[in-house]
Amino acid sequence: MLLIACPNCGNRPETEFRCGGQAHIARPEQPGAIDDQNWSEYLFVRKNPRGVHAERWNHAHGCGRWFNALRDTVSDRFIETYPMGAKARSAEVEAGSAQERAIEELPKSDIQSEARA
Repeated sequence: MLLIACPNCGNRPETEFRCGGQAHIARPEQPGAIDDQNWSEYLFVRKNPRGVHAERWNHAHGCGRWFNALRDTVSDRFIETYPMGAKARSAEVEAGSAQERAIEELPKSDIQSEARA
């Protein structure tokens, strides 16, 4: 069983939690001033990286509070959990960002061949 460290309750089984998607997304300051395309991207377009990713989680069957987590999407390993409004302390955030930038810089043909491997 996968244990997730709730910042409020400690280690609890994964069945008590619900994922809320990508963390640290800033709401537009003036939502009424942006066009439909940009509003649609704000609502629906999210990163789906391979590697370390910041996500929002809710301890639905526990304290009910939301928190952020750094999770490796390849291994499903939780690296760190931290309260909403706080910043991650882990150096793996930088490693995940660097890995994501490197993948974005690859030519499309390299990405397709990696996907087949």
